[in-house]
Amino acid sequence: MVKEEEVLEALKDCFDPEIPVNIVDLGLVYDVNIIDDAVKITMTLTGKGCPMSAQISSDVTGRLRAMEGITQADVDIVWEPEWNATMMSAAAKEKLGF
Repeated sequence: MVKEEEVLEALKDCFDPEIPVNIVDLGLVYDVNIIDDAVKITMTLTGKGCPMSAQISSDVTGRLRAMEGITQADVDIVWEPEWNATMMSAAAKEKLGF
């Protein structure tokens, strides 16, 4: 069975096209739920009006389905808690000049 750490590492290949930092380091991924060969990601976006939401969601499910041991991948985009810059990793903050 795939592990949460492996999922998060794989999701570091997914980016918000408008920001040069992966979604994990941006702090957009809130939860990884793994049941057998199915993975559900609960995540947010940097803003409710994000024009790239469908693309980001598609990138996440595509990346997960490409992993060995995962046959089903779903993304649930939530707005609570609301994303803010304090959720970014130290590396992301440094890269973006925070």
